[in-house]
Amino acid sequence: MEFRPCIDIHNGQVKQIEGGSLQDRGDLAKENFVSGRDASYFAELYKNAKITGGHVILLNSSASPYYSATKAQALKALRTYPGGLQVGGGITAENAGEFLQAGASHVIVTSYIFHNGAVRYDRLKKLSAAVGREHLVLDISCRRTAEGYLVATDRWQKLTREKVSRALLKELEDYCNEFLIHAVDVEGKGQGIEQELVALLGDYEGIPVTYAGGVHSYEDLELIKELGKNRVNVTIGSALDLFGGMLEWRKILTLCRTSLP
Repeated sequence: MEFRPCIDIHNGQVKQIEGGSLQDRGDLAKENFVSGRDASYFAELYKNAKITGGHVILLNSSASPYYSATKAQALKALRTYPGGLQVGGGITAENAGEFLQAGASHVIVTSYIFHNGAVRYDRLKKLSAAVGREHLVLDISCRRTAEGYLVATDRWQKLTREKVSRALLKELEDYCNEFLIHAVDVEGKGQGIEQELVALLGDYEGIPVTYAGGVHSYEDLELIKELGKNRVNVTIGSALDLFGGMLEWRKILTLCRTSLP
């Protein structure tokens, strides 16, 4: 189990937000934390700690008046820690190369692939060929529904018909290097994890998977380790002391690296 840090950028600032509150109209979101430091500060911190696989997420749409400032922060982080960070948010086959050239180890993609309610395999194949499978992470952000966990796109504002399952992960794993799974309903709320989702991910045996959403205690971390069978990685945002939370990030590193008894 690995700890994957994050740098979420909204309206040109490093923030932690309540994921389900994000709105394109007015570029609004419920904020849990707004940093006075820029993205390169956190990138340098992760670089010095030798933590790889962190996620830099652009939370504004490309149509937003804030997009340029948000993108500039993301590029600063990538250039500070070349090869150590992944980047997501508005990635397409056309712009992915710019972020890789800036230093991203991987590009993270949801909406470009899950489009109009379903997987666009033509786009997936095009992107995988353009950047190389080894540089692609599929973000399968999802919301709980009566039908199961359905993939959510467009900064988590739209639901698709695609249900998160071991079968879907197996179907997609040939095109990418990792999966990132945001549990949108609990993202940024600090009220506990989606245990059913973590258990589902723990039953998947394939490429690396990282879970995000709701972690607010060290016990949550141990639960992810147990339900995920020590093969589901974790990212933590609002609950981390770096972002105003109570969990010590260095202690998180130690706990993640400790094997199950």
